[in-house]
Amino acid sequence: MAASATQEADCKASEDARLFFDAAKPPSFRIGDVRAAIPAHCWRKSPLRSLSYVARDLLIVAALLAAAASSIDLAWAWAWPLYWAAQGTMFWALFVLGHDCGHGSFSDSAMLNNVVGHLLHSFILVPYHGWRISHRTHHQNHGHIERDESWHPITEKLYRQLETRTKKLRFTLPFTLLAFPVYLWYRSPGKTGSHFLPSSDLFSPKEKSDVIVSTTCWCIMISLLVALSCVFGPVPVLMLYGVPYLVFVMWLDLVTYLHHHGHNDLPWYRGEEWSYLRGGLTTVDRDYGWINNIHHDIGTHVIHHLFPQIPHYHLVEATKAARPVLGRYYREPEKSGPLPLHLFGVLLRSLRVDHFVSDVGDVVYYQTDHSLNGTDWAEDAKHK
Repeated sequence: MAASATQEADCKASEDARLFFDAAKPPSFRIGDVRAAIPAHCWRKSPLRSLSYVARDLLIVAALLAAAASSIDLAWAWAWPLYWAAQGTMFWALFVLGHDCGHGSFSDSAMLNNVVGHLLHSFILVPYHGWRISHRTHHQNHGHIERDESWHPITEKLYRQLETRTKKLRFTLPFTLLAFPVYLWYRSPGKTGSHFLPSSDLFSPKEKSDVIVSTTCWCIMISLLVALSCVFGPVPVLMLYGVPYLVFVMWLDLVTYLHHHGHNDLPWYRGEEWSYLRGGLTTVDRDYGWINNIHHDIGTHVIHHLFPQIPHYHLVEATKAARPVLGRYYREPEKSGPLPLHLFGVLLRSLRVDHFVSDVGDVVYYQTDHSLNGTDWAEDAKHK
């Protein structure tokens, strides 16, 4: 009888453990275990293959631009939204390839990475080295409340100090999806510096010359756009380049926000509770339907955060190989239709409830300011 009772208790404990999973609990596996599960060829970089994606994307951008420029009249007014959506998405694809250059996953050649990265990012008004360095900081400190660099949570004390207008802008569409240019100039709330200024505390003394080069390239692109506006007029430049740029910014903010938000079990860490592995496991994969191929599988994000050296064209295979090791720490992405329309619901729900984290505690979760937008927000928090 005693043995039977013990077995029953063990079974109940196992069932409870299966039903309840604490995502903040340190995993039983090590990062070396995840690395060992990934096939060796997934780590190999092919410059030719990487350059083929650049050529493909640039050809599409050029074709879209040529088609739109040849039809820049009111008779084709109905087609402009299609062009803006398509070209903005391609600008976003170019950003992802430049992002790979910044990580060194584009090739093993630092010179090739920097040349291609500057060409791609300068074209879409991103200071390559300035962004690359801050993004490296993000990866090295992902999931850490104080040290993370992008889309990190605001502490309650800082949140209470924000003006109501600032809170509304931060958590209301479309302003949330237009944050990237502001971030490049001013960083996030509570942080100082700029991606354009070599004197910013984002950069070490030895990185200042790199920042100057990238800011100079950015200024050259701005000068080119101004010159084109003087020659052809500001309206054609706005229609052909300006609006697609805004669509690109919206893509970037949407995707990067959802990499780190939208689940109620995403912990954030301080102090000794943080580790590189635990921080990386707070990131989220997303399915973007047929956009996955266009933006180079950037939604396959967990393995990318843990091992940014893996080229984007191996991320899906690497993730599949690592999933048995990750277990329930890997959050299976919701399957998308041809277009990832379901993610707008995830975004809106997160903006309603993910507002700030506690000022104390080494493992914390997002909390909700119920006064920000009425009772509907409180109701969303209950169902989060």
